Amino acid sequence: MAISAKKKTNPRRKTAKARPARKPTAADRRRAPGSASPSKRSHAPGHADILAYNAAQSASDRRICDVLAAAINGNLPGAESKIWHRHPVWFIDGNPIVGYHKLKDCVRLLFWSGRSFDEPGLPPEAGFQTAGTRYTAADQIPATDLKRWLAKSIDIQWDYKNIVKRKGRLERLR
Repeated sequence: MAISAKKKTNPRRKTAKARPARKPTAADRRRAPGSASPSKRSHAPGHADILAYNAAQSASDRRICDVLAAAINGNLPGAESKIWHRHPVWFIDGNPIVGYHKLKDCVRLLFWSGRSFDEPGLPPEAGFQTAGTRYTAADQIPATDLKRWLAKSIDIQWDYKNIVKRKGRLERLR
């Protein structure tokens, strides 16, 4: 005599498959401002993270940071800005262009492709193609030089975006 085996079911187990999450529509994105990922943040002069970074500095360093941020935002209109490795940095097509950060005794302005600018006011910094300068007061910032350097940063770029993919080898983009 054959006994039919009853299949035991787990009462906690759901039998229906969970539906996959739908992609957010344009209407969803419009309804949820501020939900953009860090990589898609605004490049507006008043970017909240950069304003907070500047506000956290001492009064004299804050003036330097504010002057630099205003000049960069005004001269790199298509650039994306964000806090990257704890410092304000501006990117064009995902490639870091310029940034600044507070050091112990100054604020350093750094151009990732600055060595190729052939500018005496931008000595080489760190490694690869970086060059920069340091400021201890806002009145030390040469407005005409800074504007020229920012224009060159658009025209002269090395591909830092893909440096890991190329195993540390930089290639010139422009």
